[in-house]
Amino acid sequence: MQAASLQNKSDRIMARWMRSSFMGRCIQCLALVKWIPVIFVILVVAWSYYAYVVVYCIVILEGKVLSQVLFIILYHLIGGLFMWSYYRTIFTPPGQVPAAFHLSPTALDRLTQASSKDEKGAILAEAAEGLPIRCRNYDGLVRYCEVCQVIKPDRAHHCSVCTRCVLKMDHHCPWVNNCVNFMNYKYFILFMFYAFIFCIYVSLSVLPDFIVFWAKEDQKHRGLKIHVIFLFFVGIMFALSLSFLLFYHMFLVARNRTTLEAFREPILIDGPNKRAFDIGILNNIMQVFGPDILCCFFPTHTALGDGTSFPARHGNRVSYESITPARSHSPVSETQIPMPEDPCRRSDGDFAFYPPGNCNG
Repeated sequence: MQAASLQNKSDRIMARWMRSSFMGRCIQCLALVKWIPVIFVILVVAWSYYAYVVVYCIVILEGKVLSQVLFIILYHLIGGLFMWSYYRTIFTPPGQVPAAFHLSPTALDRLTQASSKDEKGAILAEAAEGLPIRCRNYDGLVRYCEVCQVIKPDRAHHCSVCTRCVLKMDHHCPWVNNCVNFMNYKYFILFMFYAFIFCIYVSLSVLPDFIVFWAKEDQKHRGLKIHVIFLFFVGIMFALSLSFLLFYHMFLVARNRTTLEAFREPILIDGPNKRAFDIGILNNIMQVFGPDILCCFFPTHTALGDGTSFPARHGNRVSYESITPARSHSPVSETQIPMPEDPCRRSDGDFAFYPPGNCNG
């Protein structure tokens, strides 16, 4: 009898281990599958390097030294900025919600035991007191993530793929296997911009020889012309695809919206407002790219703020709150101007241009 009991216990342990092992393998396989779009992009770029630098510049343009040198330099310059931006977009972590937005154990217990929506709302409102929060959910309550058990900062959302709350979440992009968010939004736009320029440059530079090869007038490079033809078509195809996405995100930056906010307008304390964070085109752009014009073109972190608080619009009035990294989250009134050195606030209450600043990596 005892031997049978031990055998049953051993069987249960083995079955539990097999289930956990199977689940572990499934998770690992899923993690690898997520990298397929990134690997595809890298392979296309690797092929383009061989086709353009080796086949086109070195072999087909043999004897045209000036063209060879110029084309190779421009290819590496634009391609380097493109891949640098792509790397930063992929490997920049989404960031963490600050500890100030986490519920205390007492508040968490009270929230768990609360039976009505009003009671939960009161608990969340008490826990959010002193935090720079203006956004609300559809019920007008403080936004709360039940998965992460945190009060959501303004413009933050929970990503089911990253399994965390992401600051100023735009969307989860499979082509970078990462969330596009406050931390890497600038890198994402630069990645699309330089990829677009890269594709246009490659297509236009091979265009004269593409026309010759397409007309079958060159018999010398019959075995290599397929690379030039594919370079042109692939470049044009990717350029067209990127142009729609790039121009759309440039529009979102100018309006200070995320993709999520474009489809679902933010709800502030006084109700829904699609222009909730629109503080003027130049100031909107500087919130993403920073005040230094030179640094705008390099994938270094120059975004203003800490990703938890943003200037917001109430009707036709802009409510200002510091967009420089906050040392503490204390209550800020509508008329109070914390940290007077903040550059985007004028003495008359309106917004002014940001002065030149430093570029931080």
